[in-house]
Amino acid sequence: MANILFKGLFVPIFALQSLAGGFLDEDLQHFNKKFDDWCIQFEDYDDAMDILQTLENSEGTVVVEITPLSYPKYFFSQLNGIIHTTRQIEDKIICVVEPIMGANFRIAICNINTKDVRLTTTHYKTIPSIETAFANFSDDPI
Repeated sequence: MANILFKGLFVPIFALQSLAGGFLDEDLQHFNKKFDDWCIQFEDYDDAMDILQTLENSEGTVVVEITPLSYPKYFFSQLNGIIHTTRQIEDKIICVVEPIMGANFRIAICNINTKDVRLTTTHYKTIPSIETAFANFSDDPI
């Protein structure tokens, strides 16, 4: 994997994304719905732009920065479900997760240093209830 852990912080990586969704695969022809090891990755923006400019149909493709905040599933393999929103609190990425479509919402705590993922024990049935919990979240024992 191209993501680099440096003193507890992830260094961002860059990818090529279709405006319609999906990340450009290593073959430079197909777009994967999920960002994974098969997607072309760059360590800096300029390298990504150089490749983008060589693509035949580059108008619908943009360079995006991939970080634990923007794409937590890539950095935390234990994180499953639909991620609705993320934020960082110290060395943790906090996510609102819907484990499966239609299930109750949960808050996931992803530790940047250890890459461990923990779900809170509380289940939230509605968007307003999870929004309030997410906005006021602290990593005290739950």
